[in-house]
Amino acid sequence: MPKGSPERTNARREEIISACEELYKTKGFKDITIRDIGNITSFTRTSIYNYFQTKEEIFLAILKREYDLWTEELYLRINSQDAMSDEEIADCLAETLDKRQQLLKLLSMNHYDMEDNSRMEALVDFKVSYGRSMQAVMSLLGKFRSDLSVAERQNFVYAFFPFLFGIYPYTVVTDKQKIAMQEAGVEYNYQSVHELIYACVLRLL
Repeated sequence: MPKGSPERTNARREEIISACEELYKTKGFKDITIRDIGNITSFTRTSIYNYFQTKEEIFLAILKREYDLWTEELYLRINSQDAMSDEEIADCLAETLDKRQQLLKLLSMNHYDMEDNSRMEALVDFKVSYGRSMQAVMSLLGKFRSDLSVAERQNFVYAFFPFLFGIYPYTVVTDKQKIAMQEAGVEYNYQSVHELIYACVLRLL
């Protein structure tokens, strides 16, 4: 890590993360290179390695930021309301995640490789944010479904979070994929992120 104030270092890291995130809107993970990221930042390819050792570490940092933003909004919802019905809990989770398409897209990637090709320091930092998001959902249930035991709330989390890994491919479907489904004779009812998450949460509750 280069010398400098923590604020300056964080600002530089954020510039790199934001550049990679912008590229990811139009290019696939495999197509993005460290050089590409350097081309739209104030950094050379070599200087980026002062902050991130691999491309996977940068993507893991994007994922961490997405979890942090989702967690922040969940706590805003929790703290701003005195009561929620099951339908309102489902809508809260569906609506907040519908805003985090980048989170869902990243979750559909090969998560194992992303974590395996990152330093332990970066991985632990990510896991802290991931754990906070799980705790936020636990807090949501704890406040508005106090009839559920801790074990029941944990069971909800352990079913809901793995479910999120499959949301993006089921809701963002290309024309090519739709044609392939038609030619394969597979009937499929395409649903939105909100619809899938809302239905899942109600079933789990």
